[in-house]
Amino acid sequence: MDTTTIAIIVIGSFVALLALGTVLGSFFTIQTQQAAVIQRFGKFLRVANAGLNFKAPWIDNLVAMVDLRIQQFSAIIETKTKDNVFVKIPVNVQYFIIPDGVENAYYKLSNPKAQIESYVYNVILGHVPGMILDDVFLKQSEIAVDVKTQLEASMQPFGYGISKVLITDVIPDDRVKASMNSINAALRDQEAAKAQGEAKRILLVAQAEAEKQAKILQGEGIAGEREAVAKGLQKSILEIKDAVPGVSESDVLAILALTQHYDTLKAIGASDHTNTILVPHTPTLPTPSAH
Repeated sequence: MDTTTIAIIVIGSFVALLALGTVLGSFFTIQTQQAAVIQRFGKFLRVANAGLNFKAPWIDNLVAMVDLRIQQFSAIIETKTKDNVFVKIPVNVQYFIIPDGVENAYYKLSNPKAQIESYVYNVILGHVPGMILDDVFLKQSEIAVDVKTQLEASMQPFGYGISKVLITDVIPDDRVKASMNSINAALRDQEAAKAQGEAKRILLVAQAEAEKQAKILQGEGIAGEREAVAKGLQKSILEIKDAVPGVSESDVLAILALTQHYDTLKAIGASDHTNTILVPHTPTLPTPSAH
């Protein structure tokens, strides 16, 4: 085999390998939730989506891979409320590149986070300075909705969408926070004092009501006892008068008084825990009346 033939074989092999490498190099794959920006001679040609793709060799170039997943940007906005309280407001913005807006996202906006931050500042500073501190705390969700609405309208022409805007807290100055805690503690103490006073009032009312009912029952018991005693005396007088004809009512009462006197002494003596002062006394029967 002469030299010319060998040279032709070598050159042919090189060209074949070069052609094969060129063809194989023209195929490329894109991962899920990614997109590729393809240029031809420095000019935007198309967006390559997830999967196997082909680009013309030598003239087409893959210049950038774009992430389509949701990303988060965080910022702390410092401003002053209507009642002259300086506050810091942490804001979290979850954003993403719209699949149909990859071209605009890549070519029109070089620093999306800075752009988003400027819009967030603009919206926050348009709301909070006109609100008092208490309203800022109460309307966090409303402010977040307004920020999301204006961000969506502003960022959509650049190929960006807004998933969520979260305002996680409102942080006032440390001295203001300490004052707020003192006020809340005082209010809680006041409410506790009111609750304790109300409980005491209810207890006193219940006790007074119970004493009232007890006295009513005690009075009814005493009245019943006196009625029973009167009926018993009446019955005893009648029985004695029937048993002893001609006896007077005063004699009967004297006999009953003497009987009760001895019954009382008997009851006192039967108890081991009775402290009794004995006063000298001798019950006497009245002189019988002459008949």
